Amino acid sequence: MTSYARRALLLSLSATAVAATLTGFAPPAPAATGAPTPLAWRPCAQPGGPAGQECADLAVPVDYRHPDGPQLTVAVSRLRSDRPAARRGTLLLIPGGPGGSGVQRLAQKGEALRKATAGAYDLVGLDPRGVGGSTTASCGLAPADRYLVTLRSWPSPDGDITGNVARARRVADACHRNGGAVLRSISTANEVRDIDRFRQALGERKLSAWGVSYGTYVGAVYAQKDPQHTDRWVLDSSGDPDPARVERGWLANMSAAADDRFPDFAAWAADPARDKDGLRLAARPEDVRPRFLALAAKLDRAAKESSTPTVPLTGNMLRQALQNALYSDTFFAPLARLVQQAQDPAARPDLPADLARPLPDTGATGIMATLCNDVRWPASVPAHRRAVAADRARHPLTAGMPVNITPCSFWKDAPDTRPTRITDDGPSNVLMLQNLRDPSTPYFGALKMRQAFGDRARLVTLDHGGHGAYLANGTACGDRTVTTFLTTGRRPAHDVRCADRATPPAAGAR
Repeated sequence: MTSYARRALLLSLSATAVAATLTGFAPPAPAATGAPTPLAWRPCAQPGGPAGQECADLAVPVDYRHPDGPQLTVAVSRLRSDRPAARRGTLLLIPGGPGGSGVQRLAQKGEALRKATAGAYDLVGLDPRGVGGSTTASCGLAPADRYLVTLRSWPSPDGDITGNVARARRVADACHRNGGAVLRSISTANEVRDIDRFRQALGERKLSAWGVSYGTYVGAVYAQKDPQHTDRWVLDSSGDPDPARVERGWLANMSAAADDRFPDFAAWAADPARDKDGLRLAARPEDVRPRFLALAAKLDRAAKESSTPTVPLTGNMLRQALQNALYSDTFFAPLARLVQQAQDPAARPDLPADLARPLPDTGATGIMATLCNDVRWPASVPAHRRAVAADRARHPLTAGMPVNITPCSFWKDAPDTRPTRITDDGPSNVLMLQNLRDPSTPYFGALKMRQAFGDRARLVTLDHGGHGAYLANGTACGDRTVTTFLTTGRRPAHDVRCADRATPPAAGAR
C-alpha cells in the first residue's frame, strides 16, 4: 500500500489526525480556536469583469502555529456558476507572481472560464497575504528602489554590481526594520494554508484548480500537502520545483528562456507586414537581435529623454521592456514602437506604464517577501560577480540580471526549513500545460516539475511562445484539452505535443 493510500484510509478513520500530518501544523480544535467563520459575500464587480463577482474577507492566523493568536485578512472572491444544474464543484484560480491578485485574476478570466466550462464550477480566487485587498506589509522603501528596473537587479552597463549590492542591503535592512510579523508570514507555505482555510470556509471537501506561473508552484505544494482535497488540477506554465532551486532558480532560468523566445519577436519584427505600421525593425529576422543589442548599448552610454519627466530610457529599461514584451505576442507592437522611438533623434519615447513609475511600497514588499521568505539565498558577493560576468557573456539579452544579487541574500528573517519537495505520492489528477518558448518559466524547468510528479501528471506541450497558455497564449488544441479535463475528467493517456492543426489528443480515463 502506498503512503498516499494509507493516508486515504486514515482519513476515513480520523480526519483531524490526518490533517495535522498533512499540513505540518496542528489544526484548531472545534469551536474554540479560530476555525473559519462563514463568509459574508458582497457584490464587487471589477472594471471590465463579470457583473456577478462577489467578494468577502477571510480571517486567517498570522502564524498557524498559534491559531488563536493575531489574525490577518485574506481577500477572497467568487463567481457562482450560471448553470446550477450543471455545477460539479469549485475551481480555484491561483495567480502568478509572487504578488499576483486572485481577485483580479477572477475578474479578468472568470467569464471566459465560466463559458469554457459551461457552468461546471463556482469560480473562486484569493489575494495572497501581502497582496491587493488582503492585509499587506510595508518595507518603507524609497521610490527609487521600487521601479521594476531596480527591483530587478540589472547590473551597471559595464557589468559592475556594486550598486546592486548596496541596494540589496538597503532594501533587506528596511524590510527587517519595518515589515513586522505580517511580512515574515508571507510565503508559499502560508498561501497554501490560507487556500485550505478558504476551502473549509466554502464548505468544500475538494477543490479543482487552475494555477499559472508561480501559481503552479503554489498548486503543486498544495497537491503535495493536501492531496485528498484536490479534484482536477491544472498547472499552466510551471517552473522547476527542486527545493534547492525554487525562487532563485526560477529567476536564473530566465536568461536561457529569453534566448528561446526572442526568435518569435525577431520573426514578427522583420515581417514585411510590419511596414504598414512603421514597426519593421529589420529586413531579416537574424538582424533584429544585433540591432536591439546595439541600441541597448547606445542607451547604456547615453540615456534618452522620455515623455515621462525625470525618467529617461536607459539600456536596462529597454532590456526590461523586452522581458515584459516576450510574455505575449500582443506586446510585440508596443516594444517595436519603443525601439523605433529610441532610434529617432527627434522622438521622446513613451515608456510602458509599468516601467515609468515606481510600484507601490506594499506591492514591492509583497513580491520580495515570498521570494526571500521561501528559501535561503547565497550571500557571497564575489560569487555573484562571477555569475553575472559569465551570464552576461552567454546571454546578452538579459545582461546578467537573472543571476545577480538581490535583497534575499541579506534577508534577516530567512527560513529555517526547506521548501516542500514535490513527489509522485498522490492521486493522478494533474494536467500540465506548457509552451515550448516561455520567457519566464522555460520548458526545461517545466520538465523538472513533470518528472517530480511522475505518474500523477500528464504534460501537454504546445509549439508556441509566451507565458501562460490556457485561454491566453496557447493553442486551440491546448485549450480544448484543458477544457475537456475540467469538464469531463479525461486527460491524455500519455504526455502529448499539441498543435492547432492537430485534433485534440486522445483522452483516456484518469
